[in-house]
Amino acid sequence: MEATVPSASEVVVLTARGGRERRPAASIRSHTFRHSGFLAASELRRIRQRHEQFVRSLAARLAIFLRLEFSLQLAKVHIEGYQKFIESLSNPSYITLFKTEPLKGAGLLVIPPRLALTLVDRLLGGPGQMPADNRDLTDIEVALSDQSAMLILSEWCNHWPEMRDLHATILGHENNSKFLQTSPPDTSMLVLTVSASISEQSETFQIVFPYVTLEPLMRLLNPELTGAETATPRPSKPRWNAGFDEVKVPLSAEWQGLKMSAGEITRLKPGDLLGLDPACAAQVVVRFGNIPKFFGRPGTSDAKWAVQLTAAIVP
Repeated sequence: MEATVPSASEVVVLTARGGRERRPAASIRSHTFRHSGFLAASELRRIRQRHEQFVRSLAARLAIFLRLEFSLQLAKVHIEGYQKFIESLSNPSYITLFKTEPLKGAGLLVIPPRLALTLVDRLLGGPGQMPADNRDLTDIEVALSDQSAMLILSEWCNHWPEMRDLHATILGHENNSKFLQTSPPDTSMLVLTVSASISEQSETFQIVFPYVTLEPLMRLLNPELTGAETATPRPSKPRWNAGFDEVKVPLSAEWQGLKMSAGEITRLKPGDLLGLDPACAAQVVVRFGNIPKFFGRPGTSDAKWAVQLTAAIVP
């Protein structure tokens, strides 16, 4: 029996049950396993919820800043390799390189030139109308665009109150993605795609973070990891409350070991002598508030009865 050779438009695949089937080559999609386990579905969901709050607050701040109706919506949150993301960017692009101290790594704020020029036009008193074509920004336009970029980044930092002293710094700009070298090609990146609408005109911009930036933030979002970290340190020693310094505590000292019958006790009268075992007499129990705390020896000090503490009583 001759084996049939699949055509050029078909691919032989191995199914989950161990069999082999022919599938159209167009239906086969590539998958990078390195990025599949970077963030679990629950972690991505928490990341998305936190950034949905960020986008709503950012829309309000930009509307006040520009004095213009400004609508934002979080369109997509996904993980992508650095090289693949860079190759997907169009040229020219207005790319702002930034760092969020004290986190590691450099992030990217990618704003289409048309959207950046619209913001610049509005800052200069214009109507905020998008130009027809993309073009590179001049030095003056870049300086004005940095005001909007810093507003976006500062608002992002404000939405991580768990991370104290988190602040953003602009490192530089680039208009051609081919010259970007902020991370190794195989670095996993979190890409936030935000849809922006101004006066019935819409564009999308992206905020991109490398893995080293997200790692400490994910620990803050994961309640299980946070609980484990707080339970790890040893409990600190209790400190004395100085407010109890003047509290009066009743103190008593007694011997133990002498036993008498009820009849003998009824016959006792002043002047009688009671015989004590020398071993018991030398072992006095000192009580604080009716709780035995120390053993001691009886004696005198400055012509007064006293008890010298010899050992602590372990409960």
